[in-house]
Amino acid sequence: MNKILIKNIENTESEIIIENDLSKKIQDFFEDKKYFLITNTTLAKLYPEILYKFNDKRIIIIKDGEKYKNYKTINFILKRLLEEKIERKDCIVALGGGVVGDMAGYCASTILRGVELIQAPTTLLAMCDSSIGGKTGYNSPLGKNLIGTFYYAKKVLIDPQFLNTLDEANYKCGLGEILKYAFIEKSCKNKKFFNLLDFLTINQTKDVRNEMPYIISCCASLKANVVSSDKKESNLRKILNFGHTFAHAFETYLNYKKLSHGQAVSYGIKCAAKLSYNLNKIDENYFNKINFMIDKFLLTDKKIKFKKEKIIELMAHDKKVQNGKINLLLPVAPLEVELFDNIDLPSLEASLP
Repeated sequence: MNKILIKNIENTESEIIIENDLSKKIQDFFEDKKYFLITNTTLAKLYPEILYKFNDKRIIIIKDGEKYKNYKTINFILKRLLEEKIERKDCIVALGGGVVGDMAGYCASTILRGVELIQAPTTLLAMCDSSIGGKTGYNSPLGKNLIGTFYYAKKVLIDPQFLNTLDEANYKCGLGEILKYAFIEKSCKNKKFFNLLDFLTINQTKDVRNEMPYIISCCASLKANVVSSDKKESNLRKILNFGHTFAHAFETYLNYKKLSHGQAVSYGIKCAAKLSYNLNKIDENYFNKINFMIDKFLLTDKKIKFKKEKIIELMAHDKKVQNGKINLLLPVAPLEVELFDNIDLPSLEASLP
């Protein structure tokens, strides 16, 4: 069992536990209170033995997919929770990927002004990133994750065995976020240096997949360190958005179709690298290294066409815009990124696919 703590949170700590077959003993973490399970249709069919551990009336099943991450689904969840008479001392358990985790977290943070939350991530992306750090929310027609809260789960229970039923598309989605951590590792200021980029470089794709428990632990440690020092994204935590301002615009433009989140992030990282290289902030060797690593895992193999003016318009709606300026994280050295708010429009356009 591997335990990682996120500290400096009001009144409590958030504990990340990584262990194979952890889901089989989820009830070991239950206390004397009511537990409400939020999951999706796909997982309800795959893991009936987990649902069996909950009272039927307290199981809320939503549709599977990013397109359902909206107010209509949020309202459905909140209505069900209230109908089943949830109380402040009760707990919500989120069993799913980023969509389920974000929406369940948002509902936990707002219903009755806050009830306890446990995250049980089932996708690679959620295990490495979205279940950790307290970001919750849902999508607006104007952009991704524009409505949400910071609300930390009491526990994040990560069982790598869930990855055995993960399809290739969701596996690639998680790899996009893993590469993000590899490219920003020095900027994370973690006490332990994993050299995740070299690890991913020297291992074949099949070997990388076999080493996922270790990789998940690396990413979780990096994120835990960052959010422990900046729980509401006022400073250091902004580095975790590397590639995301581009990515969220791509996802919104495509109406959350054709590209997974991790693939969109990979396209976004390539754009950031191209912009940085064009501005002479990184050399050709590192620029090629970034592109090589993303291509190695076939994360940007889809030929997608974008209207550049529309992408820039969507980027201007991003929640990271400040004083009317688009803030972009750009690589400035191997494994390091910095935030820039002075990018001119022609340079930004030239970086887009």
